[in-house]
Amino acid sequence: MLNPMVPAWEIAIRAMVVYLVILIGLRLSGKREIGQMTFFDLVLLLLLANAVQNAMVGPDTSLTGGLLAAGVLLTLNAAVAYGRLRWRPLRILLEGTPTLLVLHGQVLEHNLRREGLDVELLKTALREHGVTDIRDVEMAVLEVDGSISVIPTGGTTHRIRHPARFLRRSG
Repeated sequence: MLNPMVPAWEIAIRAMVVYLVILIGLRLSGKREIGQMTFFDLVLLLLLANAVQNAMVGPDTSLTGGLLAAGVLLTLNAAVAYGRLRWRPLRILLEGTPTLLVLHGQVLEHNLRREGLDVELLKTALREHGVTDIRDVEMAVLEVDGSISVIPTGGTTHRIRHPARFLRRSG
């Protein structure tokens, strides 16, 4: 139970590699995908954890091996969080930057496509804050957390609290 079957350094390296791969994979999924967890995201998270468990500890089923992998993950996560706060390029790499969707009433189609949104979904988001015409929007921004901030022409900022991904149509 306490005797690891795999050397501690190997478990540590495996856990670090898995952490980095999952971190990169989640980052590449886009900001509109990360904003808020749904039931499907929870299922994915649970299955992902199960899928990578053996990749981290290999054949080791000892308590020590599991605790070592958990400790490495927690330490690495704390280091990434600290580095993100202290080093702007890392923060931009991990979180991305806000994306301008509308400027002076003009939809920036290229930015919408790059973020996996379309004009109809944008209009839906704008209507949620009482804006019925895109020409009445000074600026709309997809934030790094997946929410959309809207500044109506001559108005104050409104922020859609749920991520844009909930606006996607199913099917």
